Amino acid sequence: MPERKSLKLPIVLAVVMIAMLIALIVGWVFFTVPGSDDDQPGLSWAAMAIGTTFLAVLLVGVILYLALSIKAINLTSRQQNFIDSVTHELKSPIASLKLYLQTMDRRQVTPQQQHDFCRFMLEDVERLDLLINHVLEAARLERRADDKERCQVAVDQLLELCARNVCLRYRLSTDIIQLDLDPCLLDAAPVDLDMIFRNLLDNAVKYSADEPQVVVSLRCESEGWLVVRIRDNGPGIPPQLRRKIFGRFVRLGKELEREKPGTGLGLYIVRTLIKRLGGKIRVDSPDSGTGTVFEVQLPGGRATGGRQGDEEDRYEPEVLASSTGEKL
Repeated sequence: MPERKSLKLPIVLAVVMIAMLIALIVGWVFFTVPGSDDDQPGLSWAAMAIGTTFLAVLLVGVILYLALSIKAINLTSRQQNFIDSVTHELKSPIASLKLYLQTMDRRQVTPQQQHDFCRFMLEDVERLDLLINHVLEAARLERRADDKERCQVAVDQLLELCARNVCLRYRLSTDIIQLDLDPCLLDAAPVDLDMIFRNLLDNAVKYSADEPQVVVSLRCESEGWLVVRIRDNGPGIPPQLRRKIFGRFVRLGKELEREKPGTGLGLYIVRTLIKRLGGKIRVDSPDSGTGTVFEVQLPGGRATGGRQGDEEDRYEPEVLASSTGEKL
């Protein structure tokens, strides 16, 4: 996460503007009153020119100070939203865990109930783990070097795994995510790609309509670009807000009035990781006019003829676990 903004610049700017204002008033009084006679007209013009220059600089300083103040207020508001969302995201699973543990401790439960409780508690732990990973990853992004281990990743298989994990998290049928994937390889850190696509798929399902329908396509273009498009059937994002959503702590609307959980860090992490990989991400509306399309473009993609490969360092996404702890 970027370093905290220093208050040095606004303070220095305010002090300089106050000093210039005092100098302007004193200078005009000093030059205007004695120069009321017509013996030195050039001096009056010089005083007028200096005063006008000082006034112009003051106006620029006031505008700059106002812009910095608005930026600071917006950042404070986003941070407050972030604190509200994290507080809610922490309290909800903890309260759920406490309830299940108290029930198991105070009552006789059947083996089937115990199994169900353990599964629900594991989902709550997964939710906490995801939240903590988001916060820690956002804090490390701006400072860490690109030192994660890279290998040949089968992106089509990774997308399938991410889609299954997201459906498991929301307890939805895997049919809601339609996959149209060409076999493609990409030299990248598997953890980074997993975080990128899991965040985008999670958002697509979370912000879709009551009956989510998500379409994911993967293509390797001739220029070596790997292109992933994720389309949902949600309400969409207004064009004027599409650039804003990739900022830190940004969530549209007021935090306490939202029904969807989140921290405002997911898309910030996605954009930063994609930039580190030399790629691009853009947001658009589908031809139907409803929903949102996220398009990810990553360089270095390579089409393959099938699922088999002879790369020694090829990444096998099957080793990842689902949100229920079962190997996929």
